[in-house]
Amino acid sequence: MGRISNTFHQLKKRGRMGLIPFFTVGYPDLATTVTLVSQAVAGGADLVELGVPFSDPLADGATIQRSSFHALRQGVNLQNCLDVCRQLRDDSVSVPLLLMGYYNPFLNYGLEALCREAAAAGVDGFIVADLPPEEGDGLRDACLGRGLDLVFLVSPTSPDERIAMIGQKARGFLYCVSLRGVTGARRELPADLPLFLSRVRRFTQLPLAVGFGISTKAHVQALAGHADAAIVGSALVDVIQGEEPAQMPDRVREYIRRLTSEDD
Repeated sequence: MGRISNTFHQLKKRGRMGLIPFFTVGYPDLATTVTLVSQAVAGGADLVELGVPFSDPLADGATIQRSSFHALRQGVNLQNCLDVCRQLRDDSVSVPLLLMGYYNPFLNYGLEALCREAAAAGVDGFIVADLPPEEGDGLRDACLGRGLDLVFLVSPTSPDERIAMIGQKARGFLYCVSLRGVTGARRELPADLPLFLSRVRRFTQLPLAVGFGISTKAHVQALAGHADAAIVGSALVDVIQGEEPAQMPDRVREYIRRLTSEDD
């Protein structure tokens, strides 16, 4: 059992939902990214998504687009992202780490080389926002050969037969997009989200993680009983945006702690 599967197994045994924060690698800089991830884990994060900066992040809203553009202007690339994962493992961060990005940088790097080096750096899997599962066998096979999980996305507009197909191809968990649109913090979650998650449950035994729009403890609590994990991205970028670098680690740790706390 890999780190991702084991983490969800332990969460289920403890009867609690997981929290997965997203960080753009290189925002605000590489060294601070390492510190912020470590503090998120100290605050209670169960898994971590590390965003690979990309010039055309079509699934992302303005907040993550800005963070990605900022990182790209500093020259951050896929190799830097692998180095950050390696540094986190050297710093004794043990939670699952996933690289989330877009297919072009991964393909350009070379799928076999990427998976070989990712496994050596302590990466546990990939989320590729623009990779249809029908075209993902090359990366999926390379991942399987290195014990890595390839997570696919499903959305409220996915028909049943497509959800069933994606559930067969995915490993680790399914990324359930909560809304019809791009990433970005929202005041309320869609009213029909529980029905969507119930529909996905019919076609897979994989854990379900919900992303896009999650920003408050009320959102996380609303997912209890419907999902296995909540993914927080844009709201976390908002937390650190404009902060002095020295204040960012404390802000991140406390924000994650609030989201994971069982107290009201």
